[in-house]
Amino acid sequence: MNIALFSDSYIPTKSGVVTVIMQLRKVLSDMGHHVVVVTVSEHSATNITENGMVLRVQSITVPVGDSQYLGLPHKIRVLDFLKSHNVQIIHSHTEFSIGHMAIVAGHELGIPVIATTHTMWEDYYRHYLTLGNLIPRKVVRKMVQQAYKQFYAFINVSQKAHDYFNRSFMLPKTPSAIIPNAIDIERFSKAHLSDEDVQKLRSSLGLRPEDTVLLYVGRVVEEKRVEELCDLIINITKKNQHIKTVFVGSGGAAEYLEESVRKNNLSENIIFTGFVDYENLPRYYALGDIFITASLSEMHSMTILEALAAGLPIVCRRDASFSDTVYDGKNGFQCDTDGAMEETLLELASQKEKCAEFGQFSRTVAKQFSFTTYGKRHVAFYNAVLDVFPDVVSSQSLEAAVSQILS
Repeated sequence: MNIALFSDSYIPTKSGVVTVIMQLRKVLSDMGHHVVVVTVSEHSATNITENGMVLRVQSITVPVGDSQYLGLPHKIRVLDFLKSHNVQIIHSHTEFSIGHMAIVAGHELGIPVIATTHTMWEDYYRHYLTLGNLIPRKVVRKMVQQAYKQFYAFINVSQKAHDYFNRSFMLPKTPSAIIPNAIDIERFSKAHLSDEDVQKLRSSLGLRPEDTVLLYVGRVVEEKRVEELCDLIINITKKNQHIKTVFVGSGGAAEYLEESVRKNNLSENIIFTGFVDYENLPRYYALGDIFITASLSEMHSMTILEALAAGLPIVCRRDASFSDTVYDGKNGFQCDTDGAMEETLLELASQKEKCAEFGQFSRTVAKQFSFTTYGKRHVAFYNAVLDVFPDVVSSQSLEAAVSQILS
């Protein structure tokens, strides 16, 4: 099958969406499919890279996050690129300019254009748009609806995403199925890491053998509720000095968090590593005893999947996006309030045996999200679309095709 992935975020930009696209491209290619990418460029000119497999369109930087670009695609160049690869289906991972180009190209070529819904914009726009707090939520909903309404079908990465896009004010008539994100289980397993490397890293961060390490990995930004997370961690640390916390990642809220920690004289207990390259992340997961997040804006968290593969128990705020990854009393806890999360962490941190049991169950859960299953589910979805296009496909047939691929 010849597949084109469209995205307005791609390497060298670092994000969960970029990770998903890179993983999908690799697993589909490993299965023998021909996969090309249409994406943004760091430069102003359109160019073809990676042995003719990636078309980077003319782009401009946008003041949203780090290394983000707005593509300005030239229709003829995009169409020529797709025709040269005899693309049969377009899979968009964006609703912005590159996503619009995907729809235009699909119409011109008479091929289906599907999309994966990655972002809950209702939870993000206030943090990124100028005067975002003044924009009514219903306006953002309408913008998202307009951006997505021309896609032929959706892949939702979680039940949360599925339920949102099926609400009456969104796109309940657009056919869809759920395909969760995937993880390289072996990569994040502790089995291939040497104790010497892990101990060296622990020592460099001032972690002692008797310390219980809480680990956060991800962007250090407001929409992840990192300020609330840091506040509860400060309270925990004051009650138990043997609990250490490591924040791995960078972002606009990092400076505020570090200053808050300094004011409380806890800089040796709450540690900020800054940005860590993806290649080195497994070592940092190996430091942790418990993975933590207070985010309520996830669709299907990649870092939660990485923590599962690393065999970590997880303590988080209750959210539908964690419904297939965090099971109360089995591999962690979903907490209804920040206060409950604080109490849960204080209790669990003193229970090493329970942490080990939870970690083992996390490894079991991680097996549901293997690359092999992920790739097969996408191919099943694509085939179900191609079997009926240009007629309308049903959600039932898409769900049936995907569900037949067992973990």
